[in-house]
Amino acid sequence: MSEVTIRAARPAELPEVGRLTAEAYRASGYEVSADYAGKLADAGPRASEAELLVATDPEGHVLGTVTLAPPGSPWAQVATADELEFRMLAVSPAARGRGVGEALTRAAIDRAAELGLSGVALSSGREMAAAHRLYERLGFRRTPDRDWAPLPHVNLVTYRLAL
Repeated sequence: MSEVTIRAARPAELPEVGRLTAEAYRASGYEVSADYAGKLADAGPRASEAELLVATDPEGHVLGTVTLAPPGSPWAQVATADELEFRMLAVSPAARGRGVGEALTRAAIDRAAELGLSGVALSSGREMAAAHRLYERLGFRRTPDRDWAPLPHVNLVTYRLAL
């Protein structure tokens, strides 16, 4: 994992981060509404209203990204007041299998610990089986009582890691 650096996204990288996020969702075959596709592609609001992290290689190429929503962030959807929520975890199709998603998830866990929060929460599409395996391997547990549907045909499952 030494070949991957996790850090805050830089303003000049926001267009690339948005493109990568939208591309990662499309490449995985996830169906998203036009409204949500626009949110995926526009990293600016995530950078200003939450914490936007990137994973880069030694040359500085963006390999992946995740949005961290600490308490009070408008990007939090399922987290309680003492949890960090992470969203829009995305890894470039070309960088998959290199541990980028795990590194970004661990960065979210580390950030929640730095903030002294009780846990990390997230929502995920039911079809995102590879992501679910990663979360479970890292100790996240399903929280069916928080499952929700932002749209009538979009059913999301939730996970939480206690810190």
